[in-house]
Amino acid sequence: MTDPDSRLLLAQADDRTVAGRAADGDVDAFTTLVRRYTPLLRAYARRILGATASVDDIVQEAFVTAWQKLPELEQPAKVRSWLMRIVSRNAISELRATRPHLDLDDAPERTLATPLHEAPPATVERRAELAALAEALGELPAAQRECWVLREVGGHSYEEIAEDLDIPVSTVRGLLARARRYIITRMEEWR
Repeated sequence: MTDPDSRLLLAQADDRTVAGRAADGDVDAFTTLVRRYTPLLRAYARRILGATASVDDIVQEAFVTAWQKLPELEQPAKVRSWLMRIVSRNAISELRATRPHLDLDDAPERTLATPLHEAPPATVERRAELAALAEALGELPAAQRECWVLREVGGHSYEEIAEDLDIPVSTVRGLLARARRYIITRMEEWR
Protein backbone atom coordinates (compact mmCIF):
# COMPACT_ATOMS: atom_id res chain seq x y z
CA MET A 1 0.00 0.00 0.00
CA THR A 2 1.76 3.17 -1.15
CA ASP A 3 -0.80 5.49 -2.67
CA PRO A 4 -1.98 8.51 -0.62
CA ASP A 5 -5.66 7.49 -0.72
CA SER A 6 -4.88 4.12 0.84
CA ARG A 7 -2.77 5.77 3.55
CA LEU A 8 -5.60 8.20 4.31
CA LEU A 9 -8.08 5.33 4.63
CA LEU A 10 -5.64 3.51 6.88
CA ALA A 11 -5.17 6.59 9.07
CA GLN A 12 -8.94 6.79 9.52
CA ALA A 13 -9.36 3.08 10.29
CA ASP A 14 -9.94 1.80 13.81
CA ASP A 15 -7.18 0.23 15.90
CA ARG A 16 -8.42 -3.32 15.31
CA THR A 17 -8.09 -2.94 11.56
CA VAL A 18 -4.75 -1.13 11.60
CA ALA A 19 -3.16 -3.45 14.17
CA GLY A 20 -4.49 -6.50 12.34
CA ARG A 21 -2.95 -5.37 9.09
CA ALA A 22 0.31 -4.45 10.81
CA ALA A 23 0.38 -7.92 12.42
CA ASP A 24 0.15 -9.33 8.90
CA GLY A 25 3.31 -7.39 7.97
CA ASP A 26 1.77 -4.25 6.44
CA VAL A 27 4.48 -1.62 6.98
CA ASP A 28 2.10 1.28 6.19
CA ALA A 29 -0.32 0.04 8.85
CA PHE A 30 2.49 -0.16 11.39
CA THR A 31 3.61 3.35 10.40
CA THR A 32 0.04 4.49 11.09
CA LEU A 33 0.25 3.00 14.59
CA VAL A 34 3.58 4.72 15.18
CA ARG A 35 2.18 8.10 14.08
CA ARG A 36 -1.02 7.58 16.05
CA TYR A 37 0.58 6.61 19.36
CA THR A 38 4.04 8.18 19.52
CA PRO A 39 2.83 11.40 21.23
CA LEU A 40 0.84 9.46 23.83
CA LEU A 41 3.65 7.01 24.52
CA ARG A 42 6.25 9.79 24.79
CA ALA A 43 4.08 11.65 27.31
CA TYR A 44 3.47 8.44 29.22
CA ALA A 45 7.16 7.50 29.31
CA ARG A 46 8.07 11.06 30.35
CA ARG A 47 5.54 10.86 33.18
CA ILE A 48 7.12 7.67 34.48
CA LEU A 49 10.76 8.60 33.88
CA GLY A 50 10.72 12.33 34.48
CA ALA A 51 12.93 14.55 32.35
CA THR A 52 15.40 12.09 30.90
CA ALA A 53 17.00 11.73 27.55
CA SER A 54 15.92 8.09 27.41
CA VAL A 55 12.20 8.82 26.79
CA ASP A 56 12.59 8.60 23.01
CA ASP A 57 14.73 5.47 23.34
CA ILE A 58 12.08 3.80 25.51
CA VAL A 59 9.34 4.61 22.99
CA GLN A 60 11.48 3.46 20.07
CA GLU A 61 12.28 0.19 21.86
CA ALA A 62 8.55 -0.27 22.50
CA PHE A 63 7.79 0.04 18.80
CA VAL A 64 10.59 -2.40 17.91
CA THR A 65 9.13 -4.88 20.40
CA ALA A 66 5.64 -4.21 19.05
CA TRP A 67 6.70 -4.88 15.46
CA GLN A 68 8.25 -8.18 16.52
CA LYS A 69 5.38 -9.31 18.77
CA LEU A 70 2.36 -7.83 17.00
CA PRO A 71 1.37 -11.18 15.44
CA GLU A 72 1.01 -12.51 19.02
CA LEU A 73 -1.46 -9.77 20.04
CA GLU A 74 -4.73 -11.59 20.67
CA GLN A 75 -6.99 -8.50 20.65
CA PRO A 76 -5.82 -6.01 18.01
CA ALA A 77 -8.48 -3.50 19.17
CA LYS A 78 -6.52 -3.16 22.43
CA VAL A 79 -3.26 -2.20 20.75
CA ARG A 80 -3.15 1.14 22.61
CA SER A 81 -3.11 -0.40 26.09
CA TRP A 82 -0.73 -3.11 24.86
CA LEU A 83 1.72 -0.46 23.64
CA MET A 84 1.40 1.41 26.94
CA ARG A 85 2.23 -1.77 28.86
CA ILE A 86 5.34 -2.27 26.74
CA VAL A 87 6.41 1.32 27.41
CA SER A 88 5.73 1.00 31.14
CA ARG A 89 7.78 -2.20 31.37
CA ASN A 90 10.65 -0.59 29.48
CA ALA A 91 10.46 2.57 31.57
CA ILE A 92 10.34 0.66 34.84
CA SER A 93 13.33 -1.41 33.75
CA GLU A 94 15.14 1.82 32.92
CA LEU A 95 14.28 3.27 36.33
CA ARG A 96 15.49 0.19 38.13
CA ALA A 97 18.73 0.27 36.18
CA THR A 98 19.46 3.97 36.64
CA ARG A 99 17.98 5.11 39.96
CA PRO A 100 16.08 3.83 42.95
CA HIS A 101 13.02 6.10 42.66
CA LEU A 102 10.75 7.94 40.24
CA ASP A 103 11.44 11.63 39.77
CA LEU A 104 8.08 13.25 39.04
CA ASP A 105 8.79 16.67 40.52
CA ASP A 106 7.76 18.66 37.49
CA ALA A 107 6.16 16.03 35.25
CA PRO A 108 2.61 17.44 35.34
CA GLU A 109 3.71 20.86 34.09
CA ARG A 110 5.75 19.34 31.27
CA THR A 111 3.11 16.92 30.04
CA LEU A 112 -0.15 18.78 30.48
CA ALA A 113 -0.58 21.69 28.11
CA THR A 114 -2.66 24.66 29.17
CA PRO A 115 -5.75 25.17 27.01
CA LEU A 116 -5.51 28.32 24.90
CA HIS A 117 -8.92 29.57 26.05
CA GLU A 118 -8.06 29.36 29.77
CA ALA A 119 -7.91 32.71 31.58
CA PRO A 120 -4.55 33.69 33.15
CA PRO A 121 -5.79 33.36 36.77
CA ALA A 122 -7.14 29.89 36.01
CA THR A 123 -3.85 28.96 34.34
CA VAL A 124 -1.87 30.08 37.39
CA GLU A 125 -4.18 28.17 39.72
CA ARG A 126 -4.01 25.05 37.57
CA ARG A 127 -0.22 25.17 37.45
CA ALA A 128 -0.04 25.64 41.21
CA GLU A 129 -2.34 22.65 41.69
CA LEU A 130 -0.22 20.53 39.35
CA ALA A 131 2.93 21.61 41.18
CA ALA A 132 1.31 20.59 44.48
CA LEU A 133 0.39 17.22 42.99
CA ALA A 134 3.94 16.73 41.68
CA GLU A 135 5.29 17.59 45.13
CA ALA A 136 2.89 15.13 46.79
CA LEU A 137 3.90 12.42 44.31
CA GLY A 138 7.54 13.15 44.99
CA GLU A 139 6.98 12.51 48.70
CA LEU A 140 5.53 9.04 48.12
CA PRO A 141 7.72 5.96 48.50
CA ALA A 142 8.88 4.71 45.09
CA ALA A 143 6.63 1.62 45.03
CA GLN A 144 3.52 3.67 45.83
CA ARG A 145 4.45 6.27 43.21
CA GLU A 146 5.03 3.62 40.52
CA CYS A 147 1.65 2.01 41.24
CA TRP A 148 -0.12 5.38 41.27
CA VAL A 149 1.41 6.50 37.96
CA LEU A 150 0.64 3.19 36.25
CA ARG A 151 -2.97 3.22 37.49
CA GLU A 152 -3.92 6.90 37.33
CA VAL A 153 -1.83 8.03 34.36
CA GLY A 154 -1.50 4.79 32.43
CA GLY A 155 -4.94 3.39 33.19
CA HIS A 156 -3.51 -0.05 33.93
CA SER A 157 -5.57 -2.65 35.77
CA TYR A 158 -4.40 -3.98 39.12
CA GLU A 159 -3.41 -7.21 37.40
CA GLU A 160 -1.36 -5.37 34.77
CA ILE A 161 0.44 -3.35 37.46
CA ALA A 162 1.17 -6.51 39.44
CA GLU A 163 2.60 -8.12 36.32
CA ASP A 164 4.63 -5.03 35.36
CA LEU A 165 6.12 -4.61 38.84
CA ASP A 166 6.34 -8.35 39.58
CA ILE A 167 4.37 -8.08 42.84
CA PRO A 168 1.09 -9.65 44.03
CA VAL A 169 -2.21 -7.95 43.16
CA SER A 170 -2.94 -7.61 46.89
CA THR A 171 0.27 -5.60 47.29
CA VAL A 172 -0.76 -3.37 44.39
CA ARG A 173 -4.11 -2.71 46.09
CA GLY A 174 -2.41 -1.81 49.35
CA LEU A 175 0.19 0.44 47.74
CA LEU A 176 -2.48 2.25 45.72
CA ALA A 177 -4.73 2.69 48.76
CA ARG A 178 -1.90 4.23 50.78
CA ALA A 179 -0.81 6.44 47.85
CA ARG A 180 -4.37 7.67 47.23
CA ARG A 181 -4.97 8.33 50.92
CA TYR A 182 -1.77 10.39 51.13
CA ILE A 183 -2.49 12.35 47.94
CA ILE A 184 -6.08 13.07 49.01
CA THR A 185 -4.82 14.40 52.35
CA ARG A 186 -2.07 16.49 50.73
CA MET A 187 -4.40 17.84 48.02
CA GLU A 188 -7.26 18.69 50.40
CA GLU A 189 -6.82 22.45 49.90
CA TRP A 190 -7.42 22.02 46.14
CA ARG A 191 -10.85 20.39 46.53
